[in-house]
Amino acid sequence: MDANQQTRSNPFGMDADCENCPELCATREQVVHGYGDVGADFLFVGEAPGPGADRTGVPFTGDERGEALQHLLGLLGLNNSLPSDDEPELENAFLTYLARCRDPERPPTDEEILTCEPYLNAEVRMINPEILVPVGQRALTEIASEYTTTPAEEFDVTADHATTIRGRGFEIVPMADPLDCSESKREAFLDHFEALMDRDYRQTKGRRGR
Repeated sequence: MDANQQTRSNPFGMDADCENCPELCATREQVVHGYGDVGADFLFVGEAPGPGADRTGVPFTGDERGEALQHLLGLLGLNNSLPSDDEPELENAFLTYLARCRDPERPPTDEEILTCEPYLNAEVRMINPEILVPVGQRALTEIASEYTTTPAEEFDVTADHATTIRGRGFEIVPMADPLDCSESKREAFLDHFEALMDRDYRQTKGRRGR
């Protein structure tokens, strides 16, 4: 973690009582801002908090989807704690969402994602990662729209999973929803990401005893 960083949870002090989306205020447990290493090379972006993150306040924790992602991060050497931990010890990784609040009955609307966009833009600007990892189709569509010159509808998270897309200022490595990933898809992502880390970042951590 960055030596000057005081906390992994909402390290930039974003509004924890945000009321910009009244319908979501009525359904959420809490606002879920970004979490992790502010000096990270790798920034993972999901669509919106699941039931676990809504409870813990930490992206991608507290439920099956979150544990699946945390397990992958551990295999890559980016998470030094158990996949089930509510406050993972992330190194060189930052986790966040397009929308910061949960409605248990529906995904966020386009308007709600647009309302939250300044939070994401601020995190990306302040962290300035090398790699953006959109997790799931909705995140890929939004990230591609913002950071590539290719029409967003041309990207498909199933076809583009575990590939590298050259974006404007960033490389983009899409990841399919961890709950929808077969073992072969998980291995494909790990192999692609490890090769990228070895090539560009000389990481010494990663999978052991595959």
